[in-house]
Amino acid sequence: MEFTGLDWAVVVGYMVLTTWIGHRMSGSQANIKDFFLGGKTLPWWSVSGSMIATEISALTFIGVPGMVYALEGDWTYLQWGLGSIIARFAVAQWLVPLYYEKEIYSPYDFIGDRLGEVARWLVTGLFSLGSILGQSVRVLVTAIILQVVTGLDARLCIVVIGVIAILWTFMGGMRTVIWTDVMQFVLFICGGVLALGLLIYHIGWSEVVQLNQVVVDGREVDKMKVFNLTSVFQEPGLRYTLWVGLLAMPFQNFTAFGVDQLNTQRMFCCGNIEDARKAMRWSSISIVITVLMLAVGAGLFAWYQKFVPDADLAAKFGENSNFVFPTWIVNEVPMGISGLILAGAFAAAISSLDSILAALSQTSLSIIYGRNRMESEGDGAEMVKKSRVAVCIWGVVLTLAGLVLWWIYSNNEDSDLIGLAFGMVAYTYGPLLGVLMAALLPWKSSTWGLIVGTVMSVLLVAWFRPELMIVLESIGMRGMAESLMEMRPKLASEWFFPLNAAITYCCGWFGGFIAKKDGT
Repeated sequence: MEFTGLDWAVVVGYMVLTTWIGHRMSGSQANIKDFFLGGKTLPWWSVSGSMIATEISALTFIGVPGMVYALEGDWTYLQWGLGSIIARFAVAQWLVPLYYEKEIYSPYDFIGDRLGEVARWLVTGLFSLGSILGQSVRVLVTAIILQVVTGLDARLCIVVIGVIAILWTFMGGMRTVIWTDVMQFVLFICGGVLALGLLIYHIGWSEVVQLNQVVVDGREVDKMKVFNLTSVFQEPGLRYTLWVGLLAMPFQNFTAFGVDQLNTQRMFCCGNIEDARKAMRWSSISIVITVLMLAVGAGLFAWYQKFVPDADLAAKFGENSNFVFPTWIVNEVPMGISGLILAGAFAAAISSLDSILAALSQTSLSIIYGRNRMESEGDGAEMVKKSRVAVCIWGVVLTLAGLVLWWIYSNNEDSDLIGLAFGMVAYTYGPLLGVLMAALLPWKSSTWGLIVGTVMSVLLVAWFRPELMIVLESIGMRGMAESLMEMRPKLASEWFFPLNAAITYCCGWFGGFIAKKDGT
């Protein structure tokens, strides 16, 4: 593999250009409203593009084609998009007006107003934990790309990504983040279209379709199949089914776009309710990018059926299909264009990470200083300075988390990065949604009951997920890890979104019922 000097010039030139434009678009950062909400003056289409760029990340760019390329891979991941669209329209219809009733910076301010300060601390802590887990996967994906292309150690790649993300966020707050995200969105689409165009040019779409009809274990398999109607009762561990897409993923996406500050912070950057609704609804077109990258995955499978890789490369692809797309970019794409496609993947990862740094900075300062003090002191430069310090601290934390996740990923046989990403947020999204339900529904909930439900939910996911077992094995408790693995039933992580939301809410409601019965 050879990544040429021209390719590097394209990547570096793009990063420098983006940094310069982000600086020019940053505007005044005179107060925290400017820093965290872009002064609430950003057009809805830029906010929508920023949402899409943050959601997509390098995870879609590399993980989706790799998932299709894998022997059992197909297009059934697309079914999850149905739940995503349902959830975004629900958030636009119901949550946006509630959030715009008052001058708030996050959903956690809304929950705090309804349930009290302890509840606000709880959801802010859950958001922080979920951000560390979820965004670490996105950093990991980009590190894999850079490792394949450059041969550098993945840990060094993670550090480089973290440093650039800190720089962009530090420079101009949410205004810089959103405008650089718009650039990432455009480049991401261009990179995907270029890759698919090259694959179709050399192979032809009809042959791509034909080569994706394969025989696996004596049965014919269509790798471009979209729908899987297998029920959870038949195969509870099966992830990409229509029922997961329609019954589980709406809960995940409702939390992602309505409770996770990563996305809701963008919504607050709009000047009014209608613009915020437009931004949320139009972000649904991200499903088109998913289709694009699924098509790239099908094209890559066809490519390596027609141009069979050597034994070493085939073994590498068999071991981890996430190496397929970056390897093809370097080996097969003309120089200069390969640099542009890599820049798209790299920029997508940075857009996700700089976004979460801004969100984490805002929520942590809100907890430390309190909402009232932030608002009273927010007109001065001192709070903006503290916001930038928080950005740097969280950047270091997320970089360290990425290094830890690389170690876990290296010791885990499951190379499904999409599954890993959704599995990470399964720890926190259910409890977050459960607490929001307690804030929205008229029945009184106990904060301590919500805390108990949250702990139960996190422990339940830890039992089902492999991360706890890997940690136990690493500290010499292999016997306990094996015993826990034998005891746990097999269930796809996505079902924990509605399940844990129900557990958290019911514990809170039951606690409120007991308190009411006792007259406290």
